[in-house]
Amino acid sequence: MTVAIDANSTTFGTLLGVADGGVCSYSSDYETANEAEYPNRSAYRSYYDGIYMGYKWQCVEFARRWLYVNKGYIFNDVTMAYEIFNLRDVREIHSNTNLPLNAFKNGSQRHPEPGAMLIWDEGGDFEHTGHVAIISEVLPNAIRVVEQNMDFAKWKDGCNYSREISAKIGEQGDYWLHCPPKEGQILGWMLQTDDELHSEHTPEVNTQLYNVQLYEHKTTATNSRPWLNIANEDEAAYVTMMKGHWLSSVKEDFNLYYGISQTAEALLETATDELHGIFMQATDYVLQHPEMLASFGFPPAIIPRIRQSWDNRLNQLITSRFDFALSENGLKVYEYNCDSASCYMEVGKIQGKWAKHLNIKRGEDAGKNLFSDLVAAWKKSDVKGKVHVLQDCDPEEDYHALFMQEAIQTAGIECERVVGLNSLKWNEDGIIVDAAGVPVKWIWKTWAWETALEQLRQEIVDSAEDSFINSPNARTGDTPKLADVLLHKDIMVYEPMWTLIPSNKAILPVLWALFPNHPWLLETSLELTEGLKQKGFVSKPIVGRCGANIQLVDENNQTLAEKGGNFGERDYVYQQLWPLPKVGKYFVQICTFTVAGNYSGSGVRVDPTMIIGKDSDCMALRVQDDD
Repeated sequence: MTVAIDANSTTFGTLLGVADGGVCSYSSDYETANEAEYPNRSAYRSYYDGIYMGYKWQCVEFARRWLYVNKGYIFNDVTMAYEIFNLRDVREIHSNTNLPLNAFKNGSQRHPEPGAMLIWDEGGDFEHTGHVAIISEVLPNAIRVVEQNMDFAKWKDGCNYSREISAKIGEQGDYWLHCPPKEGQILGWMLQTDDELHSEHTPEVNTQLYNVQLYEHKTTATNSRPWLNIANEDEAAYVTMMKGHWLSSVKEDFNLYYGISQTAEALLETATDELHGIFMQATDYVLQHPEMLASFGFPPAIIPRIRQSWDNRLNQLITSRFDFALSENGLKVYEYNCDSASCYMEVGKIQGKWAKHLNIKRGEDAGKNLFSDLVAAWKKSDVKGKVHVLQDCDPEEDYHALFMQEAIQTAGIECERVVGLNSLKWNEDGIIVDAAGVPVKWIWKTWAWETALEQLRQEIVDSAEDSFINSPNARTGDTPKLADVLLHKDIMVYEPMWTLIPSNKAILPVLWALFPNHPWLLETSLELTEGLKQKGFVSKPIVGRCGANIQLVDENNQTLAEKGGNFGERDYVYQQLWPLPKVGKYFVQICTFTVAGNYSGSGVRVDPTMIIGKDSDCMALRVQDDD
């Protein structure tokens, strides 16, 4: 391999070279980044013409930017560079259409061409990530590439490429690129072409494997024998709420459960991880374009606090939940519950205990890792002191709070549950303390952030005033309001305030604008368009819980289902109609949970109507072999 770079290292952001189309390559030596110029993670996000390119200055960012400038198309987001080799289309920005992308293994009889992406597998210097470069020239015995994040050295004077990679052609016309051991293996090259000759064919997935299956466990056992351990506080609270040892409220369903294939779970895991990433990108984009925040309905005085939360606490997410429709027709996400998600105890504990009680052997518990992942996340958190778990006086919140308290305590962190706010007081120093006089510094809550904002909207005339988020009249011994607690400058809250943005339905039109025709997204708009009317649509308030105020309308303008609620006065979004599959007597929604932003388990919620609401049941979900 001939290297066309100098040996001198450079600081982060230094121009290394300029490729075709004037596309610049920059140094990605993060250890030398100027903290004043890059004060937070948002500063590292790269946009070009308002389109997200990637993380400054990684290899994927350069490849996407080069393709956009020179070809007019980009590829969908990936977690690691080597995953690009599995993509099979790119999106042309101007026409908003997908174009075919084909992969050719190193050694293929289809030779590389200028403009092709060159992909490395994970390993060597590219451990865990892989690498991507753009082929700029094809010579008789070598290729030249342009790239970022290979090293931190400038390209040689006069060179519009970073390096050469030697090549040999075999007797059958097979084209091989040299792979130094330290770099790992070159997977091959990617060409935007209709010609699939010599390409790597992605095995066609049997779409039937995406269908959720209903099973009945044949057993003589009944529910008469208790199976939840009421000596454990969270399980006792669950039994109290359910009025017995039940998984679902319908007694006749006790032996019923749902199953998905390993292929379906793999799809859910991939989609969950990628969707978390693009929701984060959309959140950052909204904060970079303040005019968009108007559609979210936030009080003006709160916005600087949201921005500060994003800048300082981007990675401090403990748990969240995606809601999906999954069937042979595909996978579509409805929304992201980033703040105050529910059902994690049902998925992380109850469905597993239910299966053990009935001695079910088919498949594996789809939520078996959730609790241990939560413990690991709390261990890695920035908590340095006692965590107060805040909840409302609600039976469902009782067991959610106790379940999370158990995870926090298992992580070795002191934790106390606070039911309601009456035991909290202001002290003489303007600090909120618990019943024992211990200052409240760290909080995990079941309350939604929006509840605190609504409280303030009702009490303060001018929501732009500083008094909207301060409590200058707090008196010693008074009980603080929820907003006082969650917005206190000395209290750190999980989930962070920035989760207000991805949890708000106004993020859905932003996602569709940034990632149109993404296979897991549904077309969504702030206005009811003719296109949505023709397809059928769902109207939903930008903030709302438990399916409240949702209406489903088909392409003939017939209402399929609707639910009332307390959010009818809020602004709405309009999302393409994509009904839940009906499996047996219920419509079934798949819920996936993230821990620290990564997939951690799945469960189902079911309802005899097409809208999942507060009273919709959780039932057990098992993952089975494809066979």
